[in-house]
Amino acid sequence: MSKNGKKAAAQTRRAKIEEARRAERARERRNRIITITLSTVIVAGLIGWGGYALNSANEKDEQQAAEAKKPVRGEKTWDKKKLTQNHVQSTVDYPMNPPVGGDHNQAWMTCDGTVYTKPIAKENAVHSLEHGAVWVTYNDKAADADIKTLSDKVSKTPYTLMSPAKDQSGAIMLSAWGRQLTVDKASDPRVEQFFTKYVQGAQTPEPGAACTGGLTAA
Repeated sequence: MSKNGKKAAAQTRRAKIEEARRAERARERRNRIITITLSTVIVAGLIGWGGYALNSANEKDEQQAAEAKKPVRGEKTWDKKKLTQNHVQSTVDYPMNPPVGGDHNQAWMTCDGTVYTKPIAKENAVHSLEHGAVWVTYNDKAADADIKTLSDKVSKTPYTLMSPAKDQSGAIMLSAWGRQLTVDKASDPRVEQFFTKYVQGAQTPEPGAACTGGLTAA
């Protein structure tokens, strides 16, 4: 090959190499653009989802707050100022059954979503109510399916406890400090309302007091 031919071939190779480099740089630019675009879309999506989730959470909180302000239809109430809070060692003759407040034993029943299968001492349960717990009780009139439903709910809800109470008048009764509701079925919507309103609700004499570390057996 002549000198001019070699020179032309070298120029051709350089041109091809430069073209390949330009193509590679173009691909890199495209990839960067795609990456940035996808990242922007993902971030925007996350921000959008975060905003949606936050709004949903806020709406749920607002709904619960509104629900907590509504009176529970059919509930009985007692003036909390008249419900004494003395610690006693003896049994107490409560004016209501199950009791919703008054003098009580210094030991509370553990109420961290605790389901008791045997009756528990009222004096200990009242102490749990003082700490902001909701106490679910039932007698032989309650259906097995309703007992199971309520047991499942209580076991998932801190500051609640459940036990049988054969001597009560209603099939299912829910008690909080100074508040009580009687229902026939676990599906009654007032059950959920009672939980929302009174688990660590405004009626609690000692909000934030422990529901763990108490008695665990009758």
